Amino acid sequence: MSTKLAVVYHSGYGHTAKVAEEVAAGAREFAEVALFNAEDASERLEELLAFDAIIFGAPTYMGSVSAGFKAFMDASSKIWYTQGWKDKIAAGFTVSNSPSGDKLNTLQQLSIFAAQHSMIWVGTGLLPGGVTGTQINRYGSSLGLMTRTDNAPAEVTPDASDLESARLFGARVAQTAGRFAK
Repeated sequence: MSTKLAVVYHSGYGHTAKVAEEVAAGAREFAEVALFNAEDASERLEELLAFDAIIFGAPTYMGSVSAGFKAFMDASSKIWYTQGWKDKIAAGFTVSNSPSGDKLNTLQQLSIFAAQHSMIWVGTGLLPGGVTGTQINRYGSSLGLMTRTDNAPAEVTPDASDLESARLFGARVAQTAGRFAK
């Protein structure tokens, strides 16, 4: 596989890490994949230059990306200044306890962050679960993947439908990156 995809995430309680692993699993069908914890990625920004696509993942805390992920965003300013991620594929996902929980704001933050880096944003490509009669993309998000913790520990949640949505999302982003890879 010549397409390389990175998943950069912050996880406060393990839920976002679990979703990141499933996104990566779906992407591995079509790309070489590496997972980066946002704290580590802030110190390894130059490594991200080698990837064709970057999927960003953050929990939604208080209607916004977590502080751990925001620190990664801020650290990327040197890459922004040189436009090092220009024309790379980007996508994003978020996790929170609430069905809405202002997750849309987090996805908007991630997509604006990608746009500032001159990246090409990819949405879920999944119809809302209510339309398909399934629980895949049960929150009906098109901009990026939304999942829910259901107020339970990471060992039991997000649920199977959210994790399957994550795998499908990862596969879509990897396939798209493959179309654009040099």
